[in-house]
Formats: sequence, C-alpha cells, structure tokens
Amino acid sequence: MLENLTLPTIFPIGAILFDFLFILMAIPIEAYVFNNRLKFDKKTSTFYAISVNLFSSVLGWFIFFVSEPILPIQFKSELINYVFFNNFKSASAQTLLILTAFIIFFATFLMKFFLLRFLLLSLTETPWKREEETQTSPRRKWRRLSSAKLQSTNLATTTLIANSLSYSAITIVLFISSRQ
Repeated sequence: MLENLTLPTIFPIGAILFDFLFILMAIPIEAYVFNNRLKFDKKTSTFYAISVNLFSSVLGWFIFFVSEPILPIQFKSELINYVFFNNFKSASAQTLLILTAFIIFFATFLMKFFLLRFLLLSLTETPWKREEETQTSPRRKWRRLSSAKLQSTNLATTTLIANSLSYSAITIVLFISSRQ
C-alpha cells in the first residue's frame, strides 16, 4: 500500500497560505487563553501556543497528503474542487464537510492537549526526581491526588477553550472570505 503513495505534483498553495493565516490567528488567541487560565507568563504561553499549533498543522498536512491518494475518486473530485475553486459539485458534500470539520476539531483538540501535557511534563525542572516519601496522612494524599486531577481537568478545559476560540475566529474568517 505504501509503495503506491506519491506526493502530488500540484500543491494547494492557496490552502497552505490560508493555513498559515489561521496559524497566525490561532497563536495569539491560544497564548492569551494559556496566559489567563493557566497563569503562564506571556513568553511561556506564546511558546506553548506556537509549539502546539505548528505541530498540529504539520501533522494535519502530513495526514492530508498521505490520505488524499487513497480517497475514492468522488471524494478526490470534491476535495480538489473545494480546495481550488471553493465550491462543491454536489450538495451532499456539505454534510461530509461538516462531519469532517467536527472530526478535525476534536482530533486537533486531543492532539493539542496531549502535546501540551507532554511539553509541560518534559520541560519541568526535575520531572523524574521523587520527593522523599515522608509519613503523610491519608487526607493529605487524597488532597494531592485530587489536586492533580483538578490540574489535568484544568489543562483539558483550557485547551478546549483555546481550541474553540481559535476555530471560531478561523470560521469567521472563512465565512467572510466565502461571502466575497
């Protein structure tokens, strides 16, 4: 299967430039959310926003270029027609587009969440050094465990809010560009 895959000879430059515009829009929005909700400083939140968005964009384009050659002809035709001419041949393609948009949104959210979590764990000062275990009460252990769960929930919620706001801004730009 992999031996039949080839890179396309025509790159969708317009779509790539729009993606670059979307990245430039998403980075400050997500950095602002990371700064406010996770209480990072501005430089750190911008670093995390840049890292997460560039990684997810590169991975998204990789998935696009790998999956495009194995799509059925009808889907390829609709995809090419939408990327190059910004319209669909059939009305049923819009339903497929909405479904694909939801899948992409949640896949991007999960990718950003796990990447942000990985970056936070790998960039801490001493992630593998364990504190000496002292005699702690069960109540203190329970507090520490619930605090860790709250931090994980806070990170997931913050990533979801940041991703939702950036996708909303991107949707507004796409709506404005389609009206022109």
